[in-house]
Amino acid sequence: MNVSGGQMVLGLALGIILLLILILKTKIHAFLALIIAASVTGLVGGMPASNVVASITNGFGSTLGSIGIIIGFGVMMGQLFEASGAAERMALTFIKILGKKREELALAITGFIVSIPIFCDSGFVILSPLVKAISRKTKKSVVSLGIALALGLVVTHSLVPPTPGPVGVAGIFGVSVGSLLLWGLVLAIPMTLSGMLYGRYLGKKIYQLPGDGDTWVRPEYQVPVYENLDNGAADKNLPSTFMAFAPIIIPVILILLNTVSANVLKLQGSLASAVTFLGTPVIAVGIGLIIAILGLTKKDTREETIEKMEQGIRSAGIIILVTGGGGALGTVLRDSGTGNYLAELIANTALPVILIPFIVASAVRLIQGSGTVAMVTAASITAPMMVGLEVNPVFAALAACTGSLIFSYFNDSYFWVVNRMLGIKNVKEQIRVWSVTTTIAWAVGLVGLLILNTFFG
Repeated sequence: MNVSGGQMVLGLALGIILLLILILKTKIHAFLALIIAASVTGLVGGMPASNVVASITNGFGSTLGSIGIIIGFGVMMGQLFEASGAAERMALTFIKILGKKREELALAITGFIVSIPIFCDSGFVILSPLVKAISRKTKKSVVSLGIALALGLVVTHSLVPPTPGPVGVAGIFGVSVGSLLLWGLVLAIPMTLSGMLYGRYLGKKIYQLPGDGDTWVRPEYQVPVYENLDNGAADKNLPSTFMAFAPIIIPVILILLNTVSANVLKLQGSLASAVTFLGTPVIAVGIGLIIAILGLTKKDTREETIEKMEQGIRSAGIIILVTGGGGALGTVLRDSGTGNYLAELIANTALPVILIPFIVASAVRLIQGSGTVAMVTAASITAPMMVGLEVNPVFAALAACTGSLIFSYFNDSYFWVVNRMLGIKNVKEQIRVWSVTTTIAWAVGLVGLLILNTFFG
């Protein structure tokens, strides 16, 4: 049966509209909404019903073939990392290394690394007492300190695998997790630094310090002072510095070694096989989990350790389903021919191809609030269009991730976590503290993405 391009585009348009309506206006979960949207897109676009079902199931299964394992390992490791105090140990380590006057940078780096295994919401809640403690000792505004930490957390959460969102996007685009990790880190650094500089500026405009208990005060601006910022870490029985870093750093090193050995060093033979095996994301993150179990749970019983990991697994279920649902929608677009048809249309326009996933992710994020849903949805819709076009799929995946950072506001749970934990109650100030910060990072990310694509795409 011959299907016109107009019919395929109509199916896609109806599917996207229905997806947004279901997520925003009904009680239907994003996972079910993605499956319904995939079905409507395929059926209206001219696919036989049996083919639609096959595409949905194949797309769901192939997307989660290895990604589901990585997400499962990652959230289990993150739960152990969170419960053991390893995140606080990392923050205190960076503050000690970087010295006085660089507390924002120390917190940004902490967030940058901590968010690789831990969700940014949890990471900010865990580390916000440290923000208050530093503010009390130095008289720096919690706004400048909190923005640095929050942005470091959310940027790597959005751009750097093995965080679930970028891993899902990598699977949908069919790109190497190691390559996305490498380029994600490159792009994330200027994005984090730009937001941190804005936070320093805003901290003088909204000068807020923690008072007694849960109160907040706004005195006249004071020049920062510096004392011992260790905050009694020795008395808290935190993990050692090595054990705090090892579960995160070792898997990242293994994945990067695999990517470099395959693409740069061109290793061969048994050494290449060993590096490839250990650097495969599933194995590397599994090794990180083993290190966390052995090093961060020495004082816990077997039952307590397993319970903590199972808590992480429960939180991962939704992400795994949404990622699989995005893969199902993407496969329907591929199998229906809609992706190829739209790719031909895009190829005949002046719009840079790399901007398509970026724009789609930005629009979805503004509409429904979730960065993970935005990047997965953008990847699902645009990945089939990228086939055959002159675009590096790694940068296309990175574009979907970067676009998901735009203007976090009321429909984003992290917006409320950051502002509430910092005691910011005025709506205009809440927007200045977090919505503007994420938009600056988003804009810097776009510029960086275009530069990378120009020279390396």
